[in-house]
Amino acid sequence: MTAAIKPPHGQLNGAASSAAEIRPVTVPDFLTARSRGVRLTLLTAYDYTMARLLDAAGVDGLLVGDSLGMVVQGHEHSLSVTLEEVIYHMRLVARGSRRSLLVADMPFMSFQVSPQQALENAGRLVKEGGAHAVKIEGGVRSAASIAAITGADIPVMGHIGLTPQSVRRFGSFRVQRDEEKLLEDALATEKAGAFAVVVECVPAEMAQKITAALKIPTIGIGAGTGCDGQVLVTHDMLGLFDDLRPRFVKQYADLGRDIVKAVETYCREVREGKFPAAEHSFR
Repeated sequence: MTAAIKPPHGQLNGAASSAAEIRPVTVPDFLTARSRGVRLTLLTAYDYTMARLLDAAGVDGLLVGDSLGMVVQGHEHSLSVTLEEVIYHMRLVARGSRRSLLVADMPFMSFQVSPQQALENAGRLVKEGGAHAVKIEGGVRSAASIAAITGADIPVMGHIGLTPQSVRRFGSFRVQRDEEKLLEDALATEKAGAFAVVVECVPAEMAQKITAALKIPTIGIGAGTGCDGQVLVTHDMLGLFDDLRPRFVKQYADLGRDIVKAVETYCREVREGKFPAAEHSFR
């Protein structure tokens, strides 16, 4: 699969592209991606500026992940992230996106109590946050909640394998190797009505078997090349966050180092009286 959903042009500089010319990526686009030979791309976003840049670059989906607890809030895990916080960040991302499918993570304890709770909170993410879809961790154990949400025509992306909200049970963020359970969770997610499923930290050959067993697309993260698409935490792949460095992350830029250098130069120029110069002043 080598094709890609064509990104818009001129979106950042106000060139010829108009809202009418930019066709948004939809759930049906995800569902037909495999048959069209399209590999799907997703990245996390938590604010307007980053969403605008990623959307203009042509990413198919933007995920407001509960990873914001780590890369934005500075926690060791995502368990403290609240529904209100995801709604807030979803609003910011929605303002910056014109094309990407917007997916909101359902944070810890926003869906585990009951299917009714899950449905109500998913509705809030759509109505108040502007999400196009929600993401729920867990396969078999979350199937009833997925079914309740999809029954109300709210699209759901599943998430199996390493589910970060289960870190206390796992003991750490580690590769999941129980093939029978992984396949069971994947099939349960599909049967419950999900339109896609994230497969995280799973051996590549297992992820490939899961993909072959499903009709809905799989989105890999640390799951090899056999999935229908890939997702990464943007802060990881751009070198903005180094508290945790997963083996499966490819760093496409080192913006963290560039930022430090730029700020060092700014501080030096201010202290030496070089900034502001005449061209930065009013007369």
